[in-house]
Amino acid sequence: MTQRQKFQVLEKFELFELRQYEPCVLAEVSMTDSYGSASTKAFRPLFSYISKGNQTSQSIAMTAPVIAATQDSIASDNWKISFVMPAGSTLKDLPLPSEARVILREIGEERCVALAFRGRATQSLCEKKEALLRSAAHEKSFTLAGESRICRFDPPFKPGLLMYNEIVIPLA
Repeated sequence: MTQRQKFQVLEKFELFELRQYEPCVLAEVSMTDSYGSASTKAFRPLFSYISKGNQTSQSIAMTAPVIAATQDSIASDNWKISFVMPAGSTLKDLPLPSEARVILREIGEERCVALAFRGRATQSLCEKKEALLRSAAHEKSFTLAGESRICRFDPPFKPGLLMYNEIVIPLA
């Protein structure tokens, strides 16, 4: 089974959860493009990195989710597409990427709100879910960061209605 990014649920609300995420390392590619194109174009160098496309013969286990993050709303064209490295990884433990577009970045422990949904994570569906999450979190008096993350957990060949996704937004 694919390892998932580690977090604790701090509180459950009707539409979303408040979570505490553990520190992690991301391998990411920055793209200025539409969400769909950025996700597709960034996947290859990221997958290459974890499957021996780095400067060693060491492969890295695939984890979930694949994250598409933007500092603006999901309607943005500025994306960071990321793979979460296995739990416990540090920058010094991981091989350097041989592809210049792939960078490694540490993220500290953080609190986020998360809304889960099923279906193919299209830009229009994700925009609706982001607006719903921001509104629901605002009603509970949470102050959110500008960043939004689309977290996809399933391979692209899985039937769309069965796909599990989340919108995750850090607290400000």
